[in-house]
Amino acid sequence: MQRFTAGRDTATPDELWLTEHPPVFTQGQAGRPEHLLRDTGIPVVKIDRGGQITYHGPGQVVVYLLLDLTRRGLKVRELVTRIEQAVIDLLAGHGLFGERLPGAPGVYVGGAKVAALGLRVKGGCCYHGVALNVDMELEPYSAINPCGYPGMKVTQLRDLGVETDWARVGEALLEQLERQLEQ
Repeated sequence: MQRFTAGRDTATPDELWLTEHPPVFTQGQAGRPEHLLRDTGIPVVKIDRGGQITYHGPGQVVVYLLLDLTRRGLKVRELVTRIEQAVIDLLAGHGLFGERLPGAPGVYVGGAKVAALGLRVKGGCCYHGVALNVDMELEPYSAINPCGYPGMKVTQLRDLGVETDWARVGEALLEQLERQLEQ
């Protein structure tokens, strides 16, 4: 992502990257070590996105948005809102009410975080993105203060009654993101 963004010019097309990670904690630029509550053996990787610490693992859909915000005429806050709306719309398609919480980026269902997001903007271009919990092991979240919030509850689509697979959710999230970015 860093190389792609550093090598961009005005003609470089935007890209969305869909992926799934092995178990890893990522700690953003503002990440404070006290938000890692105990060592689980899962690696902690310091990265250059905003935010604190989060967990990524199998069964979680991750979409990296590599966008030229200047060309799109987007401000960061507007992009965050559009990313959140893409997740909210995806959830609505499954009969779930997703919402935003003031001061806590991401999407929540019943007060529990189902999707986290973190971005980095450099030279008018962004990278990093959004992670949506689909069908994963949630236990690693107990070893951290998710996104820097002690006691934050975390959930996933499976626990919310959505029986689907990673690939379907990934494709659906890409479609929702593309819809939001076309506005």
